[in-house]
Amino acid sequence: MIKVKNQYINREISWLSFNERVLQESADKNVPLIERLRFVGIFSNNLDEFFKVRYATVKRIVQAGKTGKSELGGETAKDLLAEITNVVIKQQEKSLNILKQIRKELEAQNIFQIDETHVSEAHEEFIKSYFTQKVSPVLMTIILNDLTEFPTLKDTAAYLAVKMVLIPEEGETKGTKNVKYALIEIPKGIDRFVVLPKIDNKDYIIILDDLIRYSLRNIFTMFSFESITAHMIKITRDAELDIDSDLSKSFIEKISSSVEGRKISDPVRFVYDNRIGKDTLQFLKEKMDIEDIDSVIPGGRYHNRRDYMGFPSLGREDLMYGKITPLPVKGLSMEGSLFERIAKKDYLQYTPYHTFSYVIKFLREAALDPKVRSIKITVYRLAAESQVAASLINAVKNGKQVTMQIELRARFDEQANIEYAEQLQAEGVKLIFGVPGLKVHSKICVIEREEEKGIKRYGFISTGNFNEATARIYTDYTLFTAHAPILRELNKVFDFFDTPYKINKYKHLVVSPHYTKSYFVKLIDNEIANAKAGKEAYIKIKMNSLTSYKMVDKLYEASNAGVKIQLIIRGICCLIPGVKGMSENIEAISVVDKFLEHPRVFIFAHEDGPKVFISSADWMTRNLMNRVEVGCPIYDEDIKQELIDAFEICWSDNVKARIFSEKQDNAYRKNNKPKVRSQFALYDYYAEKLNS
Repeated sequence: MIKVKNQYINREISWLSFNERVLQESADKNVPLIERLRFVGIFSNNLDEFFKVRYATVKRIVQAGKTGKSELGGETAKDLLAEITNVVIKQQEKSLNILKQIRKELEAQNIFQIDETHVSEAHEEFIKSYFTQKVSPVLMTIILNDLTEFPTLKDTAAYLAVKMVLIPEEGETKGTKNVKYALIEIPKGIDRFVVLPKIDNKDYIIILDDLIRYSLRNIFTMFSFESITAHMIKITRDAELDIDSDLSKSFIEKISSSVEGRKISDPVRFVYDNRIGKDTLQFLKEKMDIEDIDSVIPGGRYHNRRDYMGFPSLGREDLMYGKITPLPVKGLSMEGSLFERIAKKDYLQYTPYHTFSYVIKFLREAALDPKVRSIKITVYRLAAESQVAASLINAVKNGKQVTMQIELRARFDEQANIEYAEQLQAEGVKLIFGVPGLKVHSKICVIEREEEKGIKRYGFISTGNFNEATARIYTDYTLFTAHAPILRELNKVFDFFDTPYKINKYKHLVVSPHYTKSYFVKLIDNEIANAKAGKEAYIKIKMNSLTSYKMVDKLYEASNAGVKIQLIIRGICCLIPGVKGMSENIEAISVVDKFLEHPRVFIFAHEDGPKVFISSADWMTRNLMNRVEVGCPIYDEDIKQELIDAFEICWSDNVKARIFSEKQDNAYRKNNKPKVRSQFALYDYYAEKLNS
C-alpha cells in the first residue's frame, strides 16, 4: 500500500502500480500457464524501460541540484528515487515467488525447467554439443583483474559475474587466495530457453545461463581453480536522447549519434543475484562507479526476465490463450474498392477484434489506383517487416506523390525508424521529420483522388500505430472517412509540418499542441454548467494515462459540480477518485488482460446528445503541449453508438477490472452481477454485430 501525500498520486509511483497489475496477471489462475510466464516477461520488460526513462529523468533532477517538487507533485526527487527502489525491491521479490509457483505448476504439466546441477545423463551429450556448436563461438568472456579500464557493459544485457579461487602455484604460501574475476555476456542471438530432448514424454528446458554455468570448466580450461561461481548482474542505462546542436548535421545524423550515445550513458540501475559473494559485489560496484543515487536491486538467479515473453510453446496449446480470428468490419468488404464504400459512409476498425488488413488494403488500393494523385501519412512505429512501408514504396513506383512524416524519436524504435527513413527516402518517398521541439504522435493518412467532380479526399485517423505486428495485441480504433471538412483539416496538419510557424484553426479536429487542452476544458466546462442547471451531465473517458495535474484539477472541479465521471485508465492515473469533497463523483478502473488496452475515447453527455471523440492523445502534459496529436469527432450515429457500447462493455468488466483508489492496492472489482470479461465480451459483440 502506497501512502498518498496530497491530492495527486505521483506519476512514477502510479506507473509502478500499473506494472503491479501486469504482475497480477502472472499470478492469476484464470490466465493460461504459459501466458502467465509471458506476463512475467512483460512486467520485467516494462521495468527495464521505466528505469531507462522515468528513473533516469528523476535522477537527472537530483544531479542538477534541484528538488523537483513542482514536477513531481510535491515529493522531492531524492526521496522519490528511494521510494521507487523500495517499491521495486518488493515487486521483484513478489515476481520471484510467482515464478517459483509457476514452475511447480509447469512440473505438474510434465514441463521441467532444470539448472546446471540437475542435468541427467540423457541430456549431457546434447548440452555439451549445443554449447560447442552454438554458444562457444559467440561467447564474449573478459578477465577483469588485469584491465586498466573496466569494460562498458551494455544496457540491459545480462552478464555472469565469475569468481575463480585459483589453486596456489608452487612456491606460493598456502592459504593465500588468488582470486580471478571475469564477465561472461549472455549472447542475445541465441534463444534464452534451450529445449532439451524429451524423456518419457516429459518436456525439459534449460535456461541458456545455466547451460553456460554447466560449461564453466570448459570455458576456463586455462586456469586451475579450487572453486568457481557465477552470478548474474545487469545494468540499465539512461535512455534520454541528447540531441546534438550542430547545424551542419542532418536530423537523421543527430538522432543516430544520440542513439549511439545511449550505449555509454550513465547507469541508473544495477541488479544482481542476491546470493553473490560480498567481495565480488563490492569489486564490481567499485569498478563500475555505482553511485548512491543509482537504484541497486538485489534480485534472483536470473535477470532479463523479459525473455519470458518468448517462452517456448512446446506445442501445448492447452496452456496458452486460444487464437482469435479477426473479424471483418460490417459492411466493409475486402473485395472490391474500399474507396467506393468509404465514399458513402464512415467505417470503424477496432483491432484486434477486426482485422488490420483494411489499412493495408486501403494503402495498396491507393498505390495502384490510376486516379490517386497523392498519399500523406504519419508514422510513429512500423512493424519489422512492414506492409505499410511496402505499400508506400509501391505507390511511388506507380507515380504517386507520397509524403511521410516519420518520427525518428519514437522511444526505443529510433534505430528502426532511421533505417526505414533511409530506405523510403532512397525509393523516392518525400520524408518530413516533424516540427522542432515537438514529437509527432498523430496517426493520420490522407489520399487525394481525381474524380469527375474534381479532387476528392479519403483517409483514416487512428488511436494507434500503423503496425501489423502490434495490431494483433493492441486494441485500437481506426476511422475510415471521406468526410470533406475533416480531411481538409487533416491536410492542414500536414501543412503545419512544413510551416510550423503558421498556426491553423480547426472547426472539427482536436489538435495538439495548440488546441487539445483548451478544447477539452471547454467541453468539461459545458458539463459543469449543465450539472449546475440540473441537466444530465457526465464524462466517460478511456485512455492510457492521466498525468496532467491541470486536467486532473478540472475533473475534480466537474466532480464537485455534480458531473458523473467514469474513467478507464490502463496505465498511470495521478487522479484519486472517490474522495469526499474532492472527487466523490469520479470512478476509475483499469483493465489489464490478454490484449493491451490502447485506444483513447472521450464521451460527453452534452445537451444535444452525446459528443464522442477518438484521439491519439492521452491527457499527459507531453501529449497536450509537446506533441502533434490529432483527435477526431465521430459524426456517424451508428459508429458513435458502437463506441458508447464498447465503453459500457469495458466499464462493466468485473473479472479483469481493477479499481483505482487512494490505497493504490489494485483491488479487483467484484460484484454480484453476471461475469463480464470485457475483451472476450467485445469480440462476441462484434461477432453478433455481423449477424444483425
